[in-house]
Amino acid sequence: MSDPRIDKLAQVLVRYSVAAKPQELVGISGAPFSPQALPLMEALLREVYRAGAHPIPYLQVPSTEGFDRIFFSEANDDQLKFRQPWTEQMLRSLDCDIGIMASTNTRRLSRADSSKMSIASRAVSDLVSLYFKRAAEGSLRWVLCAAPTAGYAQDAEMSLPEFEDFVFACTFADQEDPVSMWRSISETQFALVKRLAGKRSVAVKGPHVDLTFSIEDRVFINCDGRLNMPDGEIFTGPVEESVNGWMESSFPAIFRGVDVGQVRLVLKEGKVIEADAEKHQEHVTAMLDTDEGARHIGEFGIGTNNQITLFTKNMLFDEKIGGTVHFALGAGYPETGAKNESSIHWDLLCDMRDGGQITVDDKLFYESGRFLD
Repeated sequence: MSDPRIDKLAQVLVRYSVAAKPQELVGISGAPFSPQALPLMEALLREVYRAGAHPIPYLQVPSTEGFDRIFFSEANDDQLKFRQPWTEQMLRSLDCDIGIMASTNTRRLSRADSSKMSIASRAVSDLVSLYFKRAAEGSLRWVLCAAPTAGYAQDAEMSLPEFEDFVFACTFADQEDPVSMWRSISETQFALVKRLAGKRSVAVKGPHVDLTFSIEDRVFINCDGRLNMPDGEIFTGPVEESVNGWMESSFPAIFRGVDVGQVRLVLKEGKVIEADAEKHQEHVTAMLDTDEGARHIGEFGIGTNNQITLFTKNMLFDEKIGGTVHFALGAGYPETGAKNESSIHWDLLCDMRDGGQITVDDKLFYESGRFLD
């Protein structure tokens, strides 16, 4: 018997998150080889057809589970740089894009060559910029969602049924009317974004962070289920050269399947000048050396989803934890005013629930995980 929560999640993604319209092209990328992802993929196809749009399922070899391990172990430099000739045309043609994360083995790339990952990333950096540019212009509506899998459940130290309950709770797919829930969240977060409009400076201080930066002429984005699912954050792009201080990830930092433990960064005039990891230091160094923008902060975000309280080792969920902030190395989102370009986007999470403070224009805005009136 099918799980009605899967159908509700698909309805939210198609009808609310990307709001697919008749005749539009809706990309659906994911892991159809995962039997645990198949019910959601099938539900998405049904909903796209019911919306009158045209579903375009597709695969990208470097990011498709199983294929990626072979790619990074076998491909030579020329093959790492190869781009499927239809990829750019597809990215220019899609009206909507729904990405489904469904990993059954989140550590499959732990022993992959990090320098190969950097080469492959540089080869598609302009496509990443194109994707972000179209999103900022409003010509591409996209959302990223995770299907419950045994791999994610193991990382979160839950059984698969427990993890399924967790996913459907934090997406509100277990509620009678999840769209109304997300619209209510949207209104609450809009008020926060409105308060931050026109502000100039931010200081983030706490047990794991002491950073200052400018947000002059930058915009905070209300993440209300239209970009990620689950969602629940507000974010912006700091003025690139203005970030100064230090931060350390409160939780293990994981990027492209490699767990490097806790990471400590020192930034001066917007650039990472020191980076120390508990393990796999060579991976951190390779990612920072991917391109010029990789050593700069592209995003500052504040998590607001109080349904997410546990660290799951999956940043799609973890960056939304109520009472945390995150800083992303690499690409910024143009809709915030961010100018940093990179082929990487690596979120690092800081817990603010034990005395952390955010000061905006010298006034206390947030303390110990709560927004102040």
